[in-house]
Amino acid sequence: MKHYKRVLSVAGSDPSGGAGIQADLKTVSACGCYGTTVITAIVDENTISVKNIHPIPISFVIGQIHSVLNDIGTDSVKIGMLYSSELIRAVRNSFLTYNTIRNIVLDPVMVATSGDFLLSNNSIDTLKNEFIPFVRVVTPNIQEAEILLDRTITNAEDFLLAVKDLSFGRKVSVLLKAGHLEEETLTDVFYNAETDEILYFSHPRIKTKNTHGTGCTLSSAIAAYLACGCILNDAIRKAETYIIQAIRVGSKYSIGKGHGPVHHFSHFWE
Repeated sequence: MKHYKRVLSVAGSDPSGGAGIQADLKTVSACGCYGTTVITAIVDENTISVKNIHPIPISFVIGQIHSVLNDIGTDSVKIGMLYSSELIRAVRNSFLTYNTIRNIVLDPVMVATSGDFLLSNNSIDTLKNEFIPFVRVVTPNIQEAEILLDRTITNAEDFLLAVKDLSFGRKVSVLLKAGHLEEETLTDVFYNAETDEILYFSHPRIKTKNTHGTGCTLSSAIAAYLACGCILNDAIRKAETYIIQAIRVGSKYSIGKGHGPVHHFSHFWE
């Protein structure tokens, strides 16, 4: 019998389908893996704004983790929206009981594309000090990096300092995304903490408002390529190629009245 490459997504649910669990499943499928999910919150949102967040009880979130891992298992994990310090600690402690899971990719979801905050203030220190040191890769955008580091990032020198500082002295690799910079050429910077390498991924800015869920999509693609057995640098390269094409093709579509999604299946149809 054949075996699927498995990716577990721990994240919130987006009814508009562009971000969260929905984007993660689309991405994982497009990248050739089997997706499983643990829903941490039900978010009332669309392409315009986040209207409300209904947290799932922590015991129920942890129950989902154990149900999936005790039966199906996983080859990698993508973690998105964790809404409280209590949940952050509970999720970390749950995964600690499965000490063979190495490929954990954290998208430190704090602010939605619409500008709405998704993480409570008292949870930021918990995420920074107790969860980030536990994962293999963290994928902040500039806004999230500024919150984590408590300083502004405005130029290339700031970028280089920030990408290593976000490792917080641990063997945590960091992909710092440049999408929020006002430049015509954007350069994401990846610090591979395992080899002490810096990699640069440059591409022309794609003029589009369809950027809802880009962070979810990129981190899920990294998790999928790690599940497929790619070495870390190759997983980042493949994920960067995937997200750029998804944004480029998605820019041709109109859906919703605000920030539309990327095209998760652009490799298969346009």
